[in-house]
Amino acid sequence: MNSTVTKVARILLAIIMLVFGANKFFSFLPMPPLPEEAGAFMGALGESGYIFPILGIVYILVGLCLLFNKAVPFALVMLVPVSINIVAFHLRFDPEGVGAAALVAILNLFLLYVYFDKLKALFE
Repeated sequence: MNSTVTKVARILLAIIMLVFGANKFFSFLPMPPLPEEAGAFMGALGESGYIFPILGIVYILVGLCLLFNKAVPFALVMLVPVSINIVAFHLRFDPEGVGAAALVAILNLFLLYVYFDKLKALFE
């Protein structure tokens, strides 16, 4: 669990989550233009007023757990529905952006595989 590849994957995913989590609150990364349907969907989510702050908190919590190597299996399980929805959003609305989404999902899946011994009890 502490191989160099695992550490790099864990820290890379942590950085991604922390940066995008902080961006939910401080908007320091400009969002690329989205196709019309995707923009309408994201606009509706934004107008709800609660989805993006909750996502920001989840991203930051997951990122901190991964960065400090604390409660990593918990963080990875929390990230599964998020990474699935990121990939699904891009496949449905913005296929050009699926690469970055796939990176998050692949890192999540790889780390879930690495930590599977600690997660086995969830499947018994």
